[in-house]
Amino acid sequence: MAVFGIASENANDEISNFQMGRYVSTNEALWRLLSFQIHERYPTVVHLAVHLENGQRVYFTEANAAQRAERPPSTTLTSFFAMCEADPFAATLMYVEMPKYYTWNQSTKKFQRRKQGTPVPDWPQVFSTDALGRMYTVHPRNDECFYLRLLLVNVRGPKSFAHLKTVNGHQCQTYREACQLLGLLENDSHWDLTLADSVVSSNAYQIRTLFAIIITTCFPSQPIQLWNKYKDAICEDILHRLRIQTNNPDIQITDEIYNEGLILIEDQCLTIANKLLIEVGMIAPNRSMHDSFNQELNRELQYNVDTLQEFVRNNVPLLNEQQNKCDIALALASSGIAATLLDGGRTAHSALKLPLNLNTIDTPTCNISRSSAMGKLLMQCKLIVWDECTMAHKKSLEALNFTLKDLRRNNNIFGGLMILLAGDFRQTLPVVPVERLQMN
Repeated sequence: MAVFGIASENANDEISNFQMGRYVSTNEALWRLLSFQIHERYPTVVHLAVHLENGQRVYFTEANAAQRAERPPSTTLTSFFAMCEADPFAATLMYVEMPKYYTWNQSTKKFQRRKQGTPVPDWPQVFSTDALGRMYTVHPRNDECFYLRLLLVNVRGPKSFAHLKTVNGHQCQTYREACQLLGLLENDSHWDLTLADSVVSSNAYQIRTLFAIIITTCFPSQPIQLWNKYKDAICEDILHRLRIQTNNPDIQITDEIYNEGLILIEDQCLTIANKLLIEVGMIAPNRSMHDSFNQELNRELQYNVDTLQEFVRNNVPLLNEQQNKCDIALALASSGIAATLLDGGRTAHSALKLPLNLNTIDTPTCNISRSSAMGKLLMQCKLIVWDECTMAHKKSLEALNFTLKDLRRNNNIFGGLMILLAGDFRQTLPVVPVERLQMN
């Protein structure tokens, strides 16, 4: 049957266009009348699930939610692991080879040996067909699942997710590490050459941008090695900026500078692919350390360097022999106003980390450990000057005494450290025996 007609030039009638172009011959008409198959699919293709441990998709209702959470249904992957554990023949197969010898029972969620097909030599009751298994694709951005799929393509007879991570008896932390040990990942020589060329002809910002593009879109196998090799060039502009800001050309590159470089790279990775560095196989930057480092740096930059240098040049000749040893001395005060009058002074509560409830503690101590910065300072200190000490609670001195004995491993008073208690003792507040703090 053929349909002909003239349609309006301005109308776009898709149905009419199809009818005008459709031709049904007598052969096709008879084929359809006898209900013969119009097309045929061969061979059978079985889709195989790929998911992380306990990461399979689960469908549930309000009635069976708790049951599904406790016992999620098996998938083709978990059933494959179970078959490799129980069936010696299955332990010789790749994941994609399972449909060739086994059928997937949708109701029981299990693989079963085929009962028809070509017998497999040396394996009784095992039959093969032309069925194919096809694992679902995984984007490389989903890195752990991507490397899991890569292992399933290359490892025969895995019995569990942990088995896939085990290489020559070594339990890997990630699937990526297992792929690396098995030699399934290509080397990064071409990315190494790319960055080497960039170091010669590009500035640090451009190298940093190139590095971010490589680790987010090209998926190198060992990005940390590339970072360790080129981190000095990547952070060169940060070092140059700090030398200018501090007016000190002798500053060398430090971990804080590397950390700032990692933060800048991570910001670019978030812009490019919305990925953190730890998600692309890199080490995560310490943003809190970067913030505190910037605060300390900005505080130091507030000083007038020329004035300080002039002050040092004028006063160094005036130092006596004891002062010239550069021993450490701390200046403390009981009140904030008094602390501001001391050169480099701080309040005792702030510097010594005294507890706020001194009057309720029988044996008070300062919240300072030997490994802390203040603890190390007190161990090296030669003198503490405590101004307005008469305004402090007596247990403040007791807390300092106990703390110094512990830090300096010395049972002498104040751990053998020289303490200068300053202030006008005539300003000592009157002591009223057997009276509460709040007097009527």
